[in-house]
Order: sequence, then C-alpha cells, then structure tokens
Amino acid sequence: MNEFSSTRRVAVVGAGAAGTLAAVQLVRQAGAAGVRLELWLVDPGEWTGRGVAYGTGDRRHVLNVPAAKMSALPDDADHFLRWLRVRHPGVLPGDFVARGTFGGYLADVLQEAVDGAPGVRLHRVRERVVDARVQGRGLVVLLGSGARLRVDAGVLALGGLPPSVEWACGGLRASGRFVADPWAAGALERVAEGGDVLLVGTGLTMADVAVSLARPGRVVHAVSRNGLVPQEHLAVPAAPAAPAVLDGSRGLDVLRRDVRRHLAATRRACGDWRPGLDGLRPVTARLWQQLSGSDRARFFREDLRAWEVHRHRLAPRTAAAVRALRAGGGLRVSAGRVVRTTAVEGGLEVVLSDGRVLRVGAVVNCTGAQSDLRRSVDPLVRGLLARGEARPGPAGLGFDTCGDGRLLAAEGPAPRLWTLGAARRGNLLETTAIPEIRAQAAEVAASVLDVCAPRGVRRPRDRFGLALSTTPRVAQLYDRALGRVLAGRVGAQELLVEAVAQDPDFAVGLGALALIGHECAGAVDVSAVLARAERAAVRRADARERSLVAAVRARVAGSEEEGRAALLGHIGAYPRDALVVSAAVPTVSFSGVTSGQESWRLVEGLVPVYGDDWWFLGQLAFVRQEQERWQEAEALCVRALEAHPAAGHAVHARAHVFYETGEHRAGLAWLDGWSGRYGARAGHRSHVSWHAALHELTLDDGGAVLRRFGRELTASRVGGGRLLVDSVALLWRARMAGCWQGPLPVEELVGAAPRDWWEAPATGFAALHGAVALAAAGDVEGLERLRRFGAVHRQEVFRGVVVPLCEALSAVVRGSWGEAAVLLGPLVGSVARVGASRAQCEVVEETLLFALVAGGELGRARGLLEARLERRASPLDRRRLGAVVGGSGVRGGGVLLSR
Repeated sequence: MNEFSSTRRVAVVGAGAAGTLAAVQLVRQAGAAGVRLELWLVDPGEWTGRGVAYGTGDRRHVLNVPAAKMSALPDDADHFLRWLRVRHPGVLPGDFVARGTFGGYLADVLQEAVDGAPGVRLHRVRERVVDARVQGRGLVVLLGSGARLRVDAGVLALGGLPPSVEWACGGLRASGRFVADPWAAGALERVAEGGDVLLVGTGLTMADVAVSLARPGRVVHAVSRNGLVPQEHLAVPAAPAAPAVLDGSRGLDVLRRDVRRHLAATRRACGDWRPGLDGLRPVTARLWQQLSGSDRARFFREDLRAWEVHRHRLAPRTAAAVRALRAGGGLRVSAGRVVRTTAVEGGLEVVLSDGRVLRVGAVVNCTGAQSDLRRSVDPLVRGLLARGEARPGPAGLGFDTCGDGRLLAAEGPAPRLWTLGAARRGNLLETTAIPEIRAQAAEVAASVLDVCAPRGVRRPRDRFGLALSTTPRVAQLYDRALGRVLAGRVGAQELLVEAVAQDPDFAVGLGALALIGHECAGAVDVSAVLARAERAAVRRADARERSLVAAVRARVAGSEEEGRAALLGHIGAYPRDALVVSAAVPTVSFSGVTSGQESWRLVEGLVPVYGDDWWFLGQLAFVRQEQERWQEAEALCVRALEAHPAAGHAVHARAHVFYETGEHRAGLAWLDGWSGRYGARAGHRSHVSWHAALHELTLDDGGAVLRRFGRELTASRVGGGRLLVDSVALLWRARMAGCWQGPLPVEELVGAAPRDWWEAPATGFAALHGAVALAAAGDVEGLERLRRFGAVHRQEVFRGVVVPLCEALSAVVRGSWGEAAVLLGPLVGSVARVGASRAQCEVVEETLLFALVAGGELGRARGLLEARLERRASPLDRRRLGAVVGGSGVRGGGVLLSR
C-alpha cells in the first residue's frame, strides 16, 4: 500500500522537553508505519531535551514530580524508571531526581527512537526560527540566518516564554545588576558572589534560585504580591482522591465551593488535602472549559496564585532546603512589590510597597514564564498573530487550538501548524507537566503524519478521526462495526470478520475482533486472532495501532493489573480511541477494567475530547446515574437518543434511572415501547428484557415476570453469555423473591451457554454469572470447581470475590443458611469489583435476604429491607417487610415470604 512509503517533511520548532517529545512521537509513529520522514528539530540551544526546565546543571534543582510519573512514553509508564536504574541502581519510584538528569533522558529517548526507525532522517538545526509562512499546502520556515526550510507541517514547541519584565522600571531593566531571566545561560553567575539579593516572585523558580544563590552572611529577599510560597509534596505520595461531583458550568462560585468541600472531605478521610487536589487532575481541563469567559478571568484575578502554590508543589528535598534557609534568616519572604530602584555604590537601593528599603547587589526576576503570547517579542509568534494565521487562546493565554493541538486561525483555514505544552494553556489551563505533554505529543504526531500524507494516499479514518492502516473499503467495514459496538447493535463481529478476511494484515480489525470475542464469548478463537493481530502490527501499523493491539493482549492474556494499566495507558495517549474507552468502562457491552470513582474520573476526563457525541453522552449518563445525579443522567439520555434513537448505552442508562428512582411503571412502559421499535437489532435486547422484568418483579407482579421469561428470555431467544447474565440471573432472582416455586428450568439455558463462563471464565463478570448459574442448577460440585479455579487465578478479583461467592452459593444450595449469610454479607459491598452494574450486583443482596429469612434471622432481614426501601420504592420489598415484621417469613429453605 503506497501510503506507507511516501515522505513527510516536518519541522519542530523548539528542542526542549515538548519539542523533543513531539520529535520522539513523530519518529516512533513514522517508523512503525513505514513512513519516510524528514524531520528538522530547530532550536538555537546546544542541548536537545533540556530547554529551560531541564537545562540546569545544579544538582540541587530536582523534579517536582516523582520519577515514577515522568516517563516520556504514554504507553510505557516505567520507561524513565528503567532508564534511571541502569545509571543509578537503587532509585525508587517516589524519588525526585535532578532536572538535568531528566533532560539527558529525553535526549536518549529521541536518539533511541531514531536508531529504531531507518526510514527517518533527523536534522538538528541550531538556529532560531523567525517566521513560518504558508506556501501552498505546506510551510516555509525562515531561520535567523536567512535560510529557509520547505516542509509539509510545523510543530511549535515554544515552551515557557521568558518571564515578563513589565513590572520593572526602565532604569532597573537597563541595570547590569538586573537578571531578567534567571534560566538564561550564565545568568546567575553575575550574582554568585557578594551582597544581598532580591528575588521578585515567590514560586518554584524562587525556590531554586534561592537555593543556588544562598551564601553564608547573605540574605536572599523574596517578594511577590501575596508572598505565598509553594506547598510541598508528601514524603510518601498518596493515591489521588477523585471528587464525586464537580461541574464548571454552574459557575466559578459554585465550583470554588465544591472544590473546597472536596478537599475538606479528603483531609478528613486521608489526613491531608493533597490527594484531593491530585484527584482534580483528570477533570481540570473539562472544568476550565465549562467556565464562562468572565469566570476564567475572575479565576486568574482571584484564585490563580492559591491554585498554583497548592497544585505545583516543591519536592521534599527542595522544601527542606527552603525551610532551613528561612529558619536561619538566609531567606526572607514577604508580600510586596517593587516601587522604585536607584543605583548606589556597589548595588541597588530598592523601595518596596510597604515602605521598606533594601540594599542589594542584584535583583532577579523570578515571576515565571509569560503566558500571554500577545506580549511576546518573538518574531515568529508576532508574525503569526499579526497575519491572523493564529489567534490567542481563551483568557488571552497561548494559542487557540483544536482538540489535536492544531492552531486555529483568526479567520478561514489554519496553516499546517500544531502546538503543545505551555502554548495550549488557554484551552487546557494545566498543560506544562510531562504527563500532559507526552499525551499531547502522541496526538499531535498522529495528526501531523496523517494530514501531511500526499493527496490520494492519505489513510482512511474512523468516525473519531483516527487513521487506519488499511484500504478505504476495509476501513468502512471497521467503522460500521465500531458504530454497532458503540450503539450496542448486533453484527459488529460479522463485519470485523469480513474486514480481516479482505485485509489479513489489518491489525486494528484483528485486535478489535479478539477483544470482542474475549468480552462477549463469541465464536472467535481469541488466541489465534490475537496472534494474527500482533504479527500484523509488526508488519504494518502506526504507534496508535500497535498500542491498541498491545493493550488488547494485556487485557486478554495478562493479569488484572496488566490489562488495566495497558488500557488506561493507551487511553492516556489516544483518548479518541473509543473502542478502548468502551473496553475500560463497565457497560452493557464490556465488563471494563475500572469501577466506581475510577470509572467516573475516566469518563469525566474525556468530556473535552468527545463533547456531544451521542455514544459518549450515553457513557456519561451512566456515570451520572451511578452518582445518583438522576436529572442530569436523564437529560443526557434524552440528548443521546435524539441524536441516535437506538443508542444502546443511553437506553441502558435510562433503564437504570427509571429503576433506581422507583419509576417502575413508567420505566416498564418506556422499555417495552423502545423494544418494539428498536429491540430486534439491539445486541443487548435480552438485557432490556431483563430490565423490564426487574420492574415487574419489583412491582410484585410475579406472573408478568414468568410470562416475559417465556416470551423473551428462553434459550431459543437468547444466545451466548446473555443466557446467564439475563435469563438465568432473572430466574434466580425470581426464586429469591418467591415468585418461582419448584426447580428452576435452567438446564437448557446452561447447556446452550458458553461452558467457560463457569469452568474457566475470562472475567470476574462472567464468573459471577457462571456461579449463579451453577447455584440455580444445584451444582455444588461445579461451584467447587469454579472456586478452585478462582483461588489460583492471577486476577485478585477472582480470589477476593469469586471464591467467597462460590462458597456462599454452595451453602445456599446445601441449605446452610447461617454459613451463607456470614459469607454473603461482606460480598454485598465488594461484588461491584467484577464490573457488574448496581442492579446486577443486587443478586447477592437478594440471595442474602433469602438466606437470612430461611435461617430465621428476621431482625437482620428487616434491617436489610428497610435500607432497600430507603433507596427506592418497591411494592415487593414493602410486602416482604410486612411479612418479616409480622413473623410470617418461611424458614428452613422454603419459599421466601410466599403469599
């Protein structure tokens, strides 16, 4: 296929961290796809990878993020740690290493990528770019020497612009005792000896400069408008604590209040506020984008400094050095501003706003990088803005960009220019840390390589703009299959089979087929298909496609943690890969690798990526109903179904809203109406029937439940794992509720279902329903075999949930009610770990209630029923509570509370 041999010509402007990471991704992705790439990395600096942030040679200047979080590669979280341990054995994940060391690491990563990509030529140009002008479909990049580079596209990795000096009077700026930029080469050498020093600014830069300039007998003064110094990291980092509910669209005042409540709750739960603030990281961009323009401006006036000193913290070693300096009088920090400076013999006399007069040998500008590009003196930036080929970002910060980092023009089409890092602050607020920049670099590289393909050879894309290494015809088949997966419609597997038959080396199609076969127990030889996918990925795939196949491999064949890490790592690098997002979140289609608040954080963090996409609205609606934000969930469902009336996730979420709010009659009517119109092609039509039957069961209409089962949930109507998830699970709950007497007719259902769901289930979700099926069949020996399988399983959810569940259900089948109740009690709170919905998890609670009544523990049964009725209305539970209170519950294993 000729698209994999055409040459792209790309210039990356800036060779600091952002530029180097962009170059790394361009090289890796071009090499993986077999694309020839001419890459110019243009920066006047001597070093690659260091820039302002990592160019310091002072070993006291350390990263303010632990080493474990600093990998350059979004799909390999431990890459930096492995590199470090080769050179510094014994380094720990929580260590804060020297910043210069990280700069060297970035240079090594780029060289390693180039060495592994024979079709890539990297040109390191040590000049300054002064302009970039549109020429046809490409760009002409003008260098300071007058030389010109003609390229297909450019990536602006400008980093943090030099700090503003507008606060300094003209006399001070002209003084040889003023350091305008402490990170300029040799800047601090002029003040290394003699006299006190004034630092203007009290943030992270101040801390490093103060440590560097401290001398016996010298006082380092530091002033800023508020005198706030950054907080420090915990010596032992704690896991982030996610917020339950935050919504920027409700305004800054409400958001500010809710954030404070979240931090207070975290402090009470964890003993410190830091995990709560770290938990805001995945949702910061979404919240920022939800705020109005006026609220963003207010945030900068009223909240920015407090945010920065808590969000961007000092490494413990740096914080200790600063504390020691302050305690010994070597560093004095205060609020104030410079009013006037006068040259005096041997130094400067500085008058501050509080009336103090300082006599210092030098004044150092530590106010931090400039973010307002409109004030930049860089001719490249000024030219782009002046010609309207770029425009300022929101709140006047950085450039305004598309979601993939491409610059937006003031009017009309934008040039082929992308940016990342600090220049996207207006759109994202938080965009200067390595975890954010490495993900942006991967997305920018994929977009650049695809957009710059010659006419007629550009790779086809899926519905979310991701390039596919296959033919347009096969890509169309894949996209149709993806649409059916996202809508929960039948036929996705058949379309994928057809796609990989037409293109046997289509890695993404093979990976998707293996994933769906694993999750849905379809007629797919998962191991064989996955092996084909891996071979295809080696032969012909870009970095995103290779990452997808690797993530599927980890999910299918790896441990629980390996699968989780791989899927989430892939999403971090390629957030618009909706198939992988679907696999990570528990839904009607996938069991997922996250649960509870982790799922919420994942979905909420993707709001800026997917916006009003109908599939994503359904995903978000399910999160909102789990958070008991019923009205928001309902509104999201309505929007999704207006765009796509058969949208499966929205239907599923709305079914849960009806059930959890006790709207059983309305929910039953709506589900039956939807099924009549769209149910025939719904991949989860049996699950919709299950939801409808659940309403009937809760309404205490046992006859309707039995009729629905015979009409919609028999073995002739349902197939695959749904025979257990929907049909058998409903029969078991009907028996627990007392509306099915005598042996359960499960033999035909279990016989037609996939055997591995109870013999060797691939997921905890399958194991849950396999165990229930064995219990419904009265198969104690089968439960023991499943228990033994779970006891040695590599996934902890099998050992922690499936094993005690098998023991509990065995006790139920044997009529050992006390033993069953003891085992089932703890499982009520932990069964959700298998990826089942709250309504599905209630099968454990229903079984516990049965065991309590059958064993005569009516007091505990009453408490459980009362708690259930506080959650939602239920005629069934109301009747059962009356029977328990009246002492008429049937004991000894008979029918529970039968009429």
